[in-house]
Amino acid sequence: VMMCDPTFLDPENGRYQLDAMIDHGQKEFGGYDSVVLWHAYPRIGFDRRNQFDFYRDMPGGLKGLRDLTRRFHARGVKVFINYNPWDTGTRRESESDVESLVEMVVAMEADGIFLDTLERGATALRAKLDAARPGVVLESELALPLAAIPEHHMSWAQEFNDGLAPSVLRNKWYERRHMQHQIRRWAGDHASELHAAWMNGSGMMVWENVFGSLKPWCPRDKSILRSIATIQRRYQDLFAGEDWTPLVPAGPSGVYASRWQTEGLRLWTLVNRMEKSVVGRIETVEPGVAGCQWFDLIAGRQIAPVESGAGLRISTPLGPRGVGAVVCGAEAALGQDFAAFLTAQAQVAAAADFDPRPPVVRPRLEPVAPTKRYLPDEIPSEMALVDVDVEADMRSTITSRECGFHVEPYAYDAIQRHKQVIEQVRRVWLRPYAIDRTPVTNAQFAEFLKSSGYRPRHPENFLKHWPGHKLPFGREDHPVVYVDLDDARAYARWAGKRLPTEEEWQYAAAGPEGLNYPWGDRMEPGRCNPGGGTTPVMAFPEGRSPLGCHDMCGNTWEWTESQQSDGRTRFCVLKGGSWFAAVGSLWYADGGPRPTHHAAKFLLAWPGLDRCGTIGFRCVVNVARK
Repeated sequence: VMMCDPTFLDPENGRYQLDAMIDHGQKEFGGYDSVVLWHAYPRIGFDRRNQFDFYRDMPGGLKGLRDLTRRFHARGVKVFINYNPWDTGTRRESESDVESLVEMVVAMEADGIFLDTLERGATALRAKLDAARPGVVLESELALPLAAIPEHHMSWAQEFNDGLAPSVLRNKWYERRHMQHQIRRWAGDHASELHAAWMNGSGMMVWENVFGSLKPWCPRDKSILRSIATIQRRYQDLFAGEDWTPLVPAGPSGVYASRWQTEGLRLWTLVNRMEKSVVGRIETVEPGVAGCQWFDLIAGRQIAPVESGAGLRISTPLGPRGVGAVVCGAEAALGQDFAAFLTAQAQVAAAADFDPRPPVVRPRLEPVAPTKRYLPDEIPSEMALVDVDVEADMRSTITSRECGFHVEPYAYDAIQRHKQVIEQVRRVWLRPYAIDRTPVTNAQFAEFLKSSGYRPRHPENFLKHWPGHKLPFGREDHPVVYVDLDDARAYARWAGKRLPTEEEWQYAAAGPEGLNYPWGDRMEPGRCNPGGGTTPVMAFPEGRSPLGCHDMCGNTWEWTESQQSDGRTRFCVLKGGSWFAAVGSLWYADGGPRPTHHAAKFLLAWPGLDRCGTIGFRCVVNVARK
């Protein structure tokens, strides 16, 4: 779960919507057994906060997350935290990552750690976890070596290639209790993963909000998972047992089966690799013990095998790319609640939908609030007139870090991975406006607070750089930071202004010639903040834009009014770059001075996390023609 997802964290109230999330998961996917609380990436790198700070700055801090864990536990769900070992270029802790992880696990009462980008955890981590909180699970993202299985209860089965015949998972075969989670994060079709999980008695990772790009599951795949998840939970000891036979004889062509058995009970899992419905068969089955009964667990009904050659043949219908399950056992082995279980499975089967098309979701641009329409000779003296009335193509670039695009195409392209700069051109329509010549300063913001009495609903990290909540001496003309989008909007309303759209900001910075930087097409020394902290907003007059605007590159990122939402991700486009640049990993957000056409997709969470020491703003007003 992306912790910034508004279906999980209500940004207005700063409350975790845990029950609604779990109820939705039960209805759509058959329920969750555990969650990974994904926190920092792809937001990390916009300021100096490290990955542990991202947990600390969530609502209620670590105590709030501990309470959240307890609520998850009350609903039968385990909680994993996420570890990003590549985070070495932000603020450093006073102790090692291993010690910090252990402290975080203890403070949050977490059940496991997901090891992002790793095939195994540090040698010391297992021992320190066992001493502090016994039983904590380590789960690797990359293929876990066999030698590391004793220290790692779980691992991802990520992007595993498979042929027509489903493969056997090595780690699961080696240690039957080892849990692997099938995962293809960018896939629109999860049938192959579901088949692998079903044939191997392993798990599935449900991940629809992928770093800010929505990849919804299709109805067919959700229907399959709803059917098999309940079976896997009921027969978890069987799936973790030693008597597993992969790829037993089955038919017709394209149908495969595995067998699981223990004293008095046998279970077959079947998969249909074909795009059409078939009747699956399990061949040459031994009759079993006296009093043995046969059931189709997917359909929730009793079935009868037929004699065939040296044994029995069992048949069961399989939907397109669907799955099957047959169990055989005496009444005592099946359990007293078996009839109720069958009834529930029949209800799930009745609601199945084999539509393989995932829904298409596009982000929606939030409306821009109007302002008073000034005449050109009425605009405030601190603003520059942008006398433009044009419909034109505007160039936009964004660094692809898996967080998707801010304009079409919205979906992440799996080919465009890591830190590739993607360029797009879109048609824009600009009308006359005026824009602040400088970002809003600390002094200007202090005047706003004194005049308006503004106090944010959530004060966490608000003006964190003001000692004792007072205007910092000597930094009056530095850009105000540690304000979120709503704080900036409140100032703009007080001033009779609004925030600029991405297009308005970019045109004011690049001018009619579309310069790469406010002063020209090349980065040049002495034109912008070289780093080390904010500088006065007019410290680099040689870096002015063609329209006379200062500080549009490299001092602070600036909020724009280009906020979008798809219901699962809220984001705002930032422009300009900042004095801070995290180094050491390609996974960090962009930092340092950025070209005028560069856009940063900033995932919005809630005020305490959205307020950064590297983001400020400036305002615009609408201008009418005489």
